[in-house]
Amino acid sequence: MNILLVGSGGREHALAWAISASPLCDRLFAAPGNPGIEECAVCVGVDGSDHDALIDFCHANAIDFVVIGPELPLVAGLVDDLAAAGIKAFGPSRQAAQLEGSKGYTKDLCREFGIPTADYRRFTEAEAAKAHVRAAGAPIVVKADGLAAGKGVVVAQTVEEAEAALDAIFAGAVGASGPEAVVEAFLEGEEASFFALCDGKDAIALASAQDHKRVFEGDLGPNTGGMGAYSPAPVMTAAMEERVMAEIIRPTIRAMAARGTPFKGVLFAGLMITKDGPELIEYNVRFGDPEAQVLMPRLRSDILPALIASADGVLANVSLRWKSEAALCVVMAAQGYPGPVAKGSEIRNLAKAASIDDVLVFHAGTRRSGDRILADGGRVLGITATGASVAEAQHRAYEAVDLVDWPEGFCRRDIGWRAVGRG
Repeated sequence: MNILLVGSGGREHALAWAISASPLCDRLFAAPGNPGIEECAVCVGVDGSDHDALIDFCHANAIDFVVIGPELPLVAGLVDDLAAAGIKAFGPSRQAAQLEGSKGYTKDLCREFGIPTADYRRFTEAEAAKAHVRAAGAPIVVKADGLAAGKGVVVAQTVEEAEAALDAIFAGAVGASGPEAVVEAFLEGEEASFFALCDGKDAIALASAQDHKRVFEGDLGPNTGGMGAYSPAPVMTAAMEERVMAEIIRPTIRAMAARGTPFKGVLFAGLMITKDGPELIEYNVRFGDPEAQVLMPRLRSDILPALIASADGVLANVSLRWKSEAALCVVMAAQGYPGPVAKGSEIRNLAKAASIDDVLVFHAGTRRSGDRILADGGRVLGITATGASVAEAQHRAYEAVDLVDWPEGFCRRDIGWRAVGRG
């Protein structure tokens, strides 16, 4: 098969690494890809937002299957446009992608179908939202309704912090989020990421992971797109995973089908494991980043047939096997992230870091200049290692991080601290 992967981040590098190993994959293309993806795919200069150019490329290169990595083209309806052109793709339709494209949409669906989630209110005016915050008190959670590159959520410890977050949302300071906010009750517990492949009527569980959203050690500072992750998440026991499937994932699949918008693709459930059980924080409709970087190395099965089965509606015939080893990813970011960053600094010794046994270096925001690799984004690298335990994977990942010569970058030094602390 000829496969096209859409995207250019660390998630897409991890997916390219996994897909390229499939016996079903004859040729793998990536649009636009990155210097790391070049090692396992042919990168082509087509942007994921240019649907017509992607369709033309698919027809010109006899593409059999398209795998879409990021959320923006999914929410923009790329799967619908490819389908209209007779091209099969992995991912949800535009309508089904509203599960990520609008937090309010998802909260309303949870309320209608009895899916456990925090109490909430939706607002289209800042003053009404602020009045609600003042009445409810803090801590409280403020979310931009739409896409905000992982930076549209503020867990406010004070009323003033919540009001400032609302000002930013209604001033349009959080990307393409739109002038709507969701204000939620604060949930106590431990966060986890859970993934399930869906085909519109059935769902199969993937593995769990735990992401570190905050920029600084100790889970302090502003939220980011993710500073690191590990898998599996110890809080997600087998019994808890079955509760998530029974109480959250399967009811969502039934709800979307009942609404006439069946969900195909991967459901990424951000969860809070409370004393009463799992509650949905939010849905994403694609693999996580950096969670994909720890899921793909743990997957023993071929990923490509499962993605095709999702698109074809035959997941009931699929089972996936996972390695017992743990995986941990440390994100190396440019100084200043998640704020403005300088681009163009050179990164050295990547091959040396990748030469450590059981270490993979995934590119997230890089570009090539001759023989040099340059930083070209906020989150730049995902240094991923596997090991018999999270502690072993952590040690190996930081050993590789310390070999990377990039003075303009930084990383958290405590990725995996919860799991390591459990022993």
